[in-house]
Order: sequence, then C-alpha cells, then structure tokens
Amino acid sequence: MEDLKDVIAKNLVELRTEAKLTQLQLAEMLNYSDKAVSKWERGEAIPDIRVLVKIAGIYGVTVDDIVREESIATPVQPKKHLTGKHAFITALSALLVWFIATGIFMIFYCIDPTEEYSYLVFVVAPLPTAIVLLVFSAIWGNRLTNAVASSLVVWSCAVIFHVFVDVFAPEFIKIYFIYIVAAVFEVLLILWFVYRWYVSKHGKLFKNFHRKRGE
Repeated sequence: MEDLKDVIAKNLVELRTEAKLTQLQLAEMLNYSDKAVSKWERGEAIPDIRVLVKIAGIYGVTVDDIVREESIATPVQPKKHLTGKHAFITALSALLVWFIATGIFMIFYCIDPTEEYSYLVFVVAPLPTAIVLLVFSAIWGNRLTNAVASSLVVWSCAVIFHVFVDVFAPEFIKIYFIYIVAAVFEVLLILWFVYRWYVSKHGKLFKNFHRKRGE
C-alpha cells in the first residue's frame, strides 16, 4: 500500500506540474482543500476512487495512468471548470465595470461641455466588460467561453466605432463597412478556435502516427 501511495503521489505531482496548475487551483476544481491535495502529493493519503476519476477527467488521462508506475507519455491539458464561485466573481467584476461607467456618466452629465455626450460612456462600457469576461474566461473558462468573449470584444469595438463616427463625423456615410470588417474578424476567430479544438482532439493521433513511422 505504501508503494501505491508513492506511485500515485509521484504521478499526481507530475500531472499537476505538467498542467501548470497550483495545488490551490486543483483543489478548487475538486472542491477540496489545498491541504488535501498536498497530502496526496506527499504520499500521506490516497484520493478515493471518485476523486481519482475526477482528477483523471481534469487532466484528460485515465485512472490507470495515475496508479501505474510508468511515466505518462502524453501531454497533459487540464480541462477547466467554471464553478459557481468563479461565475460569481466574473459577474461581479463585469458589474463593477458598469458601476464605474455610471459614476463617470454622472460626472460628465454634470459638466456643461460634456453633458451632451455623457451617454457615450455606456456605449464604451461593453468593451471593457467584454475584456473582463475574456480575462476571466482565459483563467477559468474553456474554448467556448473564450470564443464568445472574443466575439464580444470584436463587436463591441465595431459598435463603438460606428456610434462615435455617427456622432462626431455624420458626413461619413460608409461607416457600415465596419460591420463587414468585424464579420471578417469573427470568421477568423471561429476558424482559429476550430483549429485549436481540432489540434487538441487529433494531435495525439498525429503524434502516435509519426512516432510509429519513426520506429
């Protein structure tokens, strides 16, 4: 049993290190404390089978990979999980953007030279909101949330550009071409995320194919 503890501990450390996760990040994904993760990695305790299955799912490996002595040859890509706590922090941060925007609006509204254009603060606010969502999505989200947040950034920029040109340069009648540019960027984003998904899904097959050809 002691040998099994040592094997599991070694593999858990190897998997977490390769996945570039901290003990705290892994603990949050498992709804355990970082102290429990530390005990597992020191070989002082063994996670129960349900936890081992969840750990395997996070790293994209099998339970057998975790309990065997051989080193895991395949690259580890952790699967991120957006928990309720993460969603709450993300939503709170997005609301904070609008709270700040409201404060700026009130300041501009109370100043005569800027009163007429104070509403533009709320036109700009979706962009920093989208950036905040993109940042938190990169930390806790997945490819789908990253794609949605990236799209929000693109279309927010297009709307802001359109409104500002319409307000300050109404004679420029070809402003609607900005949406064609945004659509092109949107297609590129979709292709990029599809490519990343395809590589992550089939990259292992390509590596095994080339390894066999090399042999």
